[in-house]
Amino acid sequence: MSFTDPRSTPDNCPGALSTHQAADGALARVRLPGGAITPPQMHILATTAAELGNGSIELTSRGNVQLRAVRDTATFAVRLADIGLLPSPSHERVRNILASPLSGRVDGLTNVRPMVEQLDQALCARPELAQLPGRTLFALDDGRGDVAALAPDFGVRAISQERYALLLAGADSGIRVPSKEVVATLIDAAQCFLDLRDDEWRLTELVDGSARVAAALGLSAETPQEFDDPTATPPIGWLPQRDGSVALGGALALGLLDARLGEFLAAIDKPLVVTPWRSLLVFDLDEDTAETVVRVLAPMGLIFDANSPWVDASSCVGSQGCGKAHADVRADLTEAVGAGAVASGGRQHWSGCERRCGRPTGPVTDVIAGPTGYRVS
Repeated sequence: MSFTDPRSTPDNCPGALSTHQAADGALARVRLPGGAITPPQMHILATTAAELGNGSIELTSRGNVQLRAVRDTATFAVRLADIGLLPSPSHERVRNILASPLSGRVDGLTNVRPMVEQLDQALCARPELAQLPGRTLFALDDGRGDVAALAPDFGVRAISQERYALLLAGADSGIRVPSKEVVATLIDAAQCFLDLRDDEWRLTELVDGSARVAAALGLSAETPQEFDDPTATPPIGWLPQRDGSVALGGALALGLLDARLGEFLAAIDKPLVVTPWRSLLVFDLDEDTAETVVRVLAPMGLIFDANSPWVDASSCVGSQGCGKAHADVRADLTEAVGAGAVASGGRQHWSGCERRCGRPTGPVTDVIAGPTGYRVS
């Protein structure tokens, strides 16, 4: 079965409570709607990674984070609940909400950030939606197309300040939604999918899924629009905000945030966002503070160079943490980057087997390990 084939097995995406037993221990995934995490939350997450995990926080391709080798899952869950990262135990695996990371601060037609919390609360308030597959993906795009390009099951893309295109399975449905109805429409669309699905994990796996959900919504539609592809480069480096302050975007080798670096990020005491490109944004800095952050955190592993090969390279955990992997892909990718064999300017994902776990959405060069070595596809 290829990574795009429909699945017939039960969804077992890990969560903060329903951890996955990997080769290196319990894997716990923490959902961060819109990628937002407060400095106090980052501090506790970093100290927890050091005390209960393997010392690192992994950034995922959905703007979430996960900890590996968690030694005490009960204590881990209590700590998350105490800092507000586990608001709904029943819905914790389905709170997969992307939002344009720079929305409200840099470019974009409108600010979708306020909708993130509204959507999260509405999702958790409908008990039956706890039965959605853990791979269900929502997205709120402010018009720039960055998260719309990540093929959400249910999303919107701003076409003006107050009007949005409804996206189903990543494509424009032709349905137009005013801003005040965005959250309710997305919740209704997810409910339609839940009512129609059998064992499908994603809307794309449901036969005529988008058309059937659109019909079930009963909303009028116009001719769907073909949107321009967005710039594929993640927001990295020095980013001037509308209000005159500065945002900093930093990439991480292998998407790994060392616990000590996480503590330093928390100490900046500014808003933080984890992006779907396994990078981080720090907002609302004055120029002097931004310069200090770069000077201190760059040597600690936060990459502010948009031309670094690590901006476009990612991998699964490989044989370090997965018994199905044919190679230690993290070590091999790191060696390849160090040797200059991985160029920037095009995404590539290294996988330990054909499952290609953690593979980003969109055009990606796959480097896949097998019993006799790697192949490129």
